[in-house]
Amino acid sequence: LLEVALGLTSKYWRRFVPPIVSAIVVTSIGFSLLSVGATSFGGGDSAKDFGSWQNLTLGLISLVACLAFQLLMKGTAKQLSVLFGLVVGYVAAIAMGKVDFSGFAVLQVVSVPHFMPFKLEFDPGAIISFALLYVVSSVEVLGDTAALAKVGLNRRPTDRETAGAIAGDGLISSVSGLFGCLPLTSFAQNIGLVAITKVVNRKVILSGGLILVVASFVPAVAEVFNSLPQAVLGGCTIMMFGNIILSGFQMISEAGYTQRNITIAALSLTIGIGFTQVGDIFANFPALFQSIFASNCIAVSFVVAVVLNAVLPSEEHFLSVPQQQNNED
Repeated sequence: LLEVALGLTSKYWRRFVPPIVSAIVVTSIGFSLLSVGATSFGGGDSAKDFGSWQNLTLGLISLVACLAFQLLMKGTAKQLSVLFGLVVGYVAAIAMGKVDFSGFAVLQVVSVPHFMPFKLEFDPGAIISFALLYVVSSVEVLGDTAALAKVGLNRRPTDRETAGAIAGDGLISSVSGLFGCLPLTSFAQNIGLVAITKVVNRKVILSGGLILVVASFVPAVAEVFNSLPQAVLGGCTIMMFGNIILSGFQMISEAGYTQRNITIAALSLTIGIGFTQVGDIFANFPALFQSIFASNCIAVSFVVAVVLNAVLPSEEHFLSVPQQQNNED
C-alpha cells in the first residue's frame, strides 16, 4: 500500500530523480542481472552439476538458436527469437536427458489457489521492514519503467506511466499476499526481451498475463515451465541482460557527459556495484540495513546518486576554472 501511495504521488517527488539518476538505476539493474544470467547458464544455484559440460552446452545451444533466429529471420518471426531459442534448448535438453518429467505424474487436472491461507497478523517490526523494502522496490520500478520506455519507445516515460507502474506494482503485491505468495516486484528481465523484440503492445502483454493466470489454475501448464532447465533459460536471457546495460549507457549519454554527471555516474556505479560485491563491508550495520543494501546494487547506486545530485554544485560552477583554462588554450 505504501508503494501504491508512492506511485500516485510520484509527480511530486520525481523531480528529485533527474535523467542521470534514472540512467544510473537502469545501468545498475543491468549489472545486477549479469550474475543471474551467468548462474542460470551454468545450471542454476541448486544444480549439483553446476558448470558441467551438459549445462554449458545447453546454454550455448539456446544462445546460438536465439542469435540465429534474430539475425536470419524478419518481421514477426524475428520477434519470436527468444521463444525459438527456448524451444530448441528444451528439445536438446530432452535429448540429453536433462528434463525431469517426474513432476507430471502427481499433478491434478485443476488447482485453485487458496485465499487467505494464513491468519492476518500485524507486526510493527515486519511492517516497517517491508515498507522500506517497497521504497527500494519503487526505485527499481522507476528504473524499469525508464528502461522500457527507452528500449521500446525511444523516449522517456510520462508521469502517468511512471505513476501507474509503481502503483500497479504495489497493488498486485498486496493482492498476491492474500493468496500466500511472496512479495512481488517488477521483473527486470523482461526489459531485455522488449529490447530484442520491440513488442510493447498492451494486448500482447495482457495476453501474456492471461496465460500466466491460466497456468496458475492448470498445474500441467505450470509444470512445463518448471521443468525447463535453467541452462536453457540462461542461454536465452544472457544477451537480453547485456542490452539493459547498453540502454543505461545510452541514457547516461543522453543526460550529457558533463563533468558533474560523470562524477555522479562514476561514484554511484562504483560504490553501488563494488560494495555489494563485498557483502562483509556492511557486516557492522544493523540487520535491517544489511537486508536492504548489502546485496542490492540498485538501491545503493540510487541512494548515492540522489545524494550526489543534491549536494554537488551546478554544472556552471562545477570545475569552472579548468573549463575556462581549456577554452583559452
